[in-house]
Amino acid sequence: MNRTFLMLIFIVGLMGSGMAAIADEDPEEEEKNWTYTGFFSQQLNQVAFSNWAAGGENSFSSTSIANLGADYAKNLISWENKLELAYGVVKTDDISWRKNQDRIDLLSKLGRNISPQLGLSALGNFKSQFGNGYHYPNDSVAVSRFMAPAYLITALGLDYKPWEFFSIFFSPATGKFTFVRDQTLSDQGAYGVEPGETMRTEFGAMLRLAFEKEVVENVRLASTLELFNNLTDQNKSNRKNTDVDWQTNLHMKVNPYITATFMLHMIYDHDIPIPLYETIGDELIQVGTGPRLQLQQMLGVGLSYTF
Repeated sequence: MNRTFLMLIFIVGLMGSGMAAIADEDPEEEEKNWTYTGFFSQQLNQVAFSNWAAGGENSFSSTSIANLGADYAKNLISWENKLELAYGVVKTDDISWRKNQDRIDLLSKLGRNISPQLGLSALGNFKSQFGNGYHYPNDSVAVSRFMAPAYLITALGLDYKPWEFFSIFFSPATGKFTFVRDQTLSDQGAYGVEPGETMRTEFGAMLRLAFEKEVVENVRLASTLELFNNLTDQNKSNRKNTDVDWQTNLHMKVNPYITATFMLHMIYDHDIPIPLYETIGDELIQVGTGPRLQLQQMLGVGLSYTF
C-alpha cells in the first residue's frame, strides 16, 4: 500500500509540474496550444397506447449526456483531459421513476514524447455515479451511492500512439483504489472491500487501448478497453484474474441538432460479488453471490450539440 501512495504522490507532483509549466506561458500562446471539444445530448423516448387491441404499456424515459474534452499539446508535452457524464430515468404506468443510466468518468493523462509515436505518461482516472442505485423491484435498499462505489486509477507508463485516433497505454506501475463511502455497504463488504473498510487498494499492471474516430461520414466511434491485473493480491490464486472495463460509444449524426447514440459497457471484476438468482416455484430467489460479467446497453435518439 505504501508504494501505491508514493506513486500517487509522484503522479500528482508530476501533473502539478506540468500545470505550472503551462501556467508560465504567455496567455495568447497558451490558448493556441489548447483544443476544446464538447458533446451534449438530451434524449427523450415515449410510448403511448389508447384502446390498443394488441396491448402495451405507456412509458417515458429521459437521458442526459455530456462529454467534454480539453487537450494541450506543445513541443514534447501533451495533456489530455476528458469528462463523461450521463444520467437517465425511466417511468411506466405501473412503476415510478427509476434510474437507468448514471455515470461520472474523469480522465487526465500528462505525457512527454520520447519519439514521434512514443511517450512517457502519468494517468489519473476517477469513476463514480451521481445517485442511489437499487436492485429493482426492491427500491427501499440502496446497493450503490455516490462514492459507493468510486474508483481511482493512477498509473505511470508508456503511451504508444501509432495513429492520431488510436493509442496504447501500458503501465507496469498502477494503483487502483476502490472506495465504498457508505457504512452499510462497507459493512457488507460490497465491491470487494473488506467488511467494515471504506477503501480497497490494489497495485499491479494496466493495459489501456483507446480508439476514437469518425469511421464513416457523421458516424463517430469511441471505444476504450482497460485491463488491470492485481500483482500484489494477498490471495495468490487471484493474481491470475484480470479486471476488464470495456466501454463503446457510437454517435450517429442525423443533422446538426439530432443524434442517435448507442452505448455498450462491459465490466468484469473477480472481486465484486454479484447476486445470483434462481426461480424457485414462482419466485426469484437469491441463492448466493459470485463474479459475473456486468453488462449495460443504451440506445436513444435526441437533441444534441457538438463543438
